Amino acid sequence: MSSVGNPSNIFWHECAVGKVDRQKLLNQQGCIVWITGLSGSGKSTLACSLGRQLHSRGKLSYVLDGDNLRHGLNKNLGFAPEDRTENIRRVGEVAKLFADAGLICIASLISPYRKDRDACRSLLPEDFIEARGFCAARILFSSAGCSNNIEIQEKDGKCATPNEMAGEVVSYLEDKGYLEAQH
Repeated sequence: MSSVGNPSNIFWHECAVGKVDRQKLLNQQGCIVWITGLSGSGKSTLACSLGRQLHSRGKLSYVLDGDNLRHGLNKNLGFAPEDRTENIRRVGEVAKLFADAGLICIASLISPYRKDRDACRSLLPEDFIEARGFCAARILFSSAGCSNNIEIQEKDGKCATPNEMAGEVVSYLEDKGYLEAQH
C-alpha cells in the first residue's frame, strides 16, 4: 500500500548543517534574484552576464532560465494560465533550494502574473529580489516588500548594456550584504 499523499507519513527532517553553515563556507548569503520581463527583452542575457560577474568575484550562482527549464523540469507544461502558474511555482521551489544551499540563484522567466511572483517571494521573503524593467534603461528592484529604484544612465541615447545592468545588480547585492557571509 502506498503512503504517497498521506500527510501522517511525511515529516520535515532537519540536518546538522544548516543554511548559515553553508553560507559561511561559501562566504556569501543565498538569495533569489528573480528577473522578469517580456519575451525577447534580454532576461537571459542579463542573467548570464550577472552569473559571469558573480563568478569573476568568486561567488557561486546558478541561472534558472525559463526556456531551458521547459526542456526538462517543466517540459510537460504549456502556456495556459494554470500551466504558467505551475511553471513559476516549480521554479520558485527549486530557487528556494538553491538559495538555502547558499547560492545566489538567478531565475530568469517571463512570469507575467504578480500573484505567482508573490507566491515565490513568500517562500523566501527576506532574500527574494525582483529585477524588472531593465529594457527601459532602468532596473527596478524590490526586496522584502520594499521598493528601490536604481537608475542606469543612458549613454549617448542608448540603453545600458547587459554587462552594465548586471553590474548594477551586483552593486545592489553587495550593498545589501549578500556577497559576504552572515555574521
